[in-house]
Amino acid sequence: MLKEVEQFAQEFLKFSKDKPIRIISHYDTDGITSASILAKTFRRLDKKFSIKIVKGLEEDTIKKELIRQPKEVIVFSDLASGSLDYFQNLKEPIFILDHHELDSSKLNDKIKILNPHLTDNPKENECTGAGVCYLFSKTISTNNQDLSPLAIIGMIGDRHESDLSKVNQQIVRDTHDLNIRKGIVLYPATRPLRRALEWSTSPYIPGVTGDGPGVQNLLRETGIGYDKSLLDLSDDEMSKLITAIMIRRAQHDRVEDIIGNLYILKFFNTKEDVREISVLINACSRLGYHDTAITYCLGSEKAKARALDIYTEYKQELVSGLRIAEKMDKVRGKGFVILNAKDQIKDAIVGTICSMLSSSPTYEEGTILIGMAYNEDKIKVSARIVGREGRNLKEVLENTVTEFKAQNPETIAEVGGHHFAAGCLVEKDKEISFIEALKKELEIEIVKI
Repeated sequence: MLKEVEQFAQEFLKFSKDKPIRIISHYDTDGITSASILAKTFRRLDKKFSIKIVKGLEEDTIKKELIRQPKEVIVFSDLASGSLDYFQNLKEPIFILDHHELDSSKLNDKIKILNPHLTDNPKENECTGAGVCYLFSKTISTNNQDLSPLAIIGMIGDRHESDLSKVNQQIVRDTHDLNIRKGIVLYPATRPLRRALEWSTSPYIPGVTGDGPGVQNLLRETGIGYDKSLLDLSDDEMSKLITAIMIRRAQHDRVEDIIGNLYILKFFNTKEDVREISVLINACSRLGYHDTAITYCLGSEKAKARALDIYTEYKQELVSGLRIAEKMDKVRGKGFVILNAKDQIKDAIVGTICSMLSSSPTYEEGTILIGMAYNEDKIKVSARIVGREGRNLKEVLENTVTEFKAQNPETIAEVGGHHFAAGCLVEKDKEISFIEALKKELEIEIVKI
């Protein structure tokens, strides 16, 4: 991928000379860390820049941003690969640093893009948006290697930590203050287990997650001290904890579902669990505090204090949302469940709630979970899959939207995401017809299988 990165960086530096830069990035952890890497890079180049964080790229958003040209250079990070239709009549180049799937037939000479899917070996070059931005930054100056921790956080945030590609392995090697240890993928590994277990959403532990007395029972049963952290455990204690969690997750009895690598990173001069950092950043951004999320990534102590308060609020929202989702009526079919939360769960966390449920023992592997929640005059739709085997969720939603648009040509519905996690926005007044289109697609696909 080195050749592609070098060419992209040269074109960008040449075109952006003496021009301010507009960074437009996605609002999840990967998008926030991507924007933060670019912000630090441009600051070191003494370039003027501004940042806009978005939930997704709608046509109106793109039109408003492109009006800034040619006075500003537009840079998209961790998005825009799925929005190429809107870039067919550009007068000025745009720059895209992304990792999502794309239709290369829609590219033109004004779309300058760096994406692993466009390389000769996408599997070896697989990485997140933050990883792409880091490679770009490091190519501009090797002094930017100190930004690799942000790429690691983006990697964990987008769940790229297992079966690391060659590019991700290189980013790991570039990160000096990173320690990796095998264990239960329970976070934070650096804090007391009693808290980590009570707030555990991935993995979800029946009778323990969100249940203080349940946590006490588990620790009493295993003989593990309440204030011990995961990193403090002996091999024997770790084995007992694994067994106790497996018993409570009896329907999901594969040990590999809860065992993996723990990533411990020196951040703000303290050893932190990268999964917790990732969720904290995600929490700030999803609750609307994008500026706090970015300044936290940039090393502000003031932002860190604010971020920790927001994180606490977010965890409470998640546990509350999980309880609501478990009790609410659902649309069920063979191989799928639709959770239409309406205004009972915030749209910013409905996807996270589906992710939590996808790691619970409630549903069979391969089940598609569709979460829906109101977002003003729109509905946020999030799709997740139980386990790591099953249909391509982006294709499922794309097929649904194609069918839906045939009946509702004026709709604004657009799809983003990838195989295991995808989403879209649709008008609130088309709720019933969209659900019908979704059910039809899911049921037709089941018949085909």
